[in-house]
Amino acid sequence: MNPRNLFQTLLAACLFFPLATIRADDTKPIRALMVCGGCCHDYEHQKTILSEGISKRANVVWTIVHEEGKDKADKTHRVTIYEKDGWEKGYDVVLHNECFGFVDDNAFVERIARPHFDGLPAVVLHCSTHSYRKASTDEWRKLIGQSSYSHENRHDLLVKNLKPEHAVMKGFPAEWKDPVPDELYKNEKLWPDFVPLAQAYGVDTKKDHACIWVNTYGKGKVFGTTLGHDNKTMETDVYLDLVTRGLLWATGRLNDDGTPAKGYGPGGK
Repeated sequence: MNPRNLFQTLLAACLFFPLATIRADDTKPIRALMVCGGCCHDYEHQKTILSEGISKRANVVWTIVHEEGKDKADKTHRVTIYEKDGWEKGYDVVLHNECFGFVDDNAFVERIARPHFDGLPAVVLHCSTHSYRKASTDEWRKLIGQSSYSHENRHDLLVKNLKPEHAVMKGFPAEWKDPVPDELYKNEKLWPDFVPLAQAYGVDTKKDHACIWVNTYGKGKVFGTTLGHDNKTMETDVYLDLVTRGLLWATGRLNDDGTPAKGYGPGGK
């Protein structure tokens, strides 16, 4: 080989090798915002159960906003982070675990929903489905994927896996008994892009209701479950595995077999 060509080849290899190495090691954690608080639930402990449990299963770092309002029974509190446009900047996904059902300011509610419509992934848990239900705008309900305004009394729930082939449901049992009585939220309207993944039978309404699902809202992917009123449900491996897969799916980091994409497993594996 011509000495000059050999030099150019070696130079190109030296330049390329460190670039390739940097790219291989440059996987960054998923930056997740958790918004929690409101009435009726033990958010003080749930925020720890969820953040620590998910981070043991996936490469996720958290910012947590926990607000209760004037008191823990206040359903009208407006979470302060939502008061300004751009509240979502710097995050890859938002986990909503809030319970503020009587906020009725349409502009405020639409400000929460808009970033998700524009493509920000969401995870919506339990009472988030009933949050902002007094507002007349449907944007939050479209984000969730269903309209629900009430839930059944707490009963033992047998959750049936409807789509075991879906990546989010890989590893979820064909049937799973919630370890404690839980609230089954009533599906009063399912929006067009709602995909039920699991359901449970409602003792009070005498019919099945979807309790685990995925949804598409504009450009945003959404995972949701109404399970989890009690800490004992959230603490189970089945629940934490499920929500972790849902978060990874929503952010595009879940393999078809239900495992984290490379670099997004625990510890960045």
